[in-house]
Amino acid sequence: MKRLAFLLVAVLIGTTVAMAQNRGGQRQFDPEEMAKRQTEQFKTELELNDTQAEKMEKVLLKSYNEMTTLRQEMTGEEDRTKMREKMTEWRANQQKELKKILTDEQFAKYEKLMEERRANRRGRPGGGRQ
Repeated sequence: MKRLAFLLVAVLIGTTVAMAQNRGGQRQFDPEEMAKRQTEQFKTELELNDTQAEKMEKVLLKSYNEMTTLRQEMTGEEDRTKMREKMTEWRANQQKELKKILTDEQFAKYEKLMEERRANRRGRPGGGRQ
């Protein structure tokens, strides 16, 4: 009986450690990597020229750095309304900066792409918490 209990505890600990290390196959990106990756995607999807792509990468990098700071500040914060307000303000600032770079047609396409991505995230576990 002691052997069985020990074996069960060992299996549970091993499983917990394995899951903590794997994190479901998710990979965390640093802001620079995210900005580069997103810019490359948008360069193709929105048909950005080199100048637009360069400016967009700078805006995205600044924006992602701000997001990282916001997330650190909000860790453990219980007031979801306050969090939502900060996130809404962050998103509005990002869009205002991108609107300066993109043509009206590109910005409309950007908004459509972002809405599609948000809709896709809502369908996944852990995504689209509102």
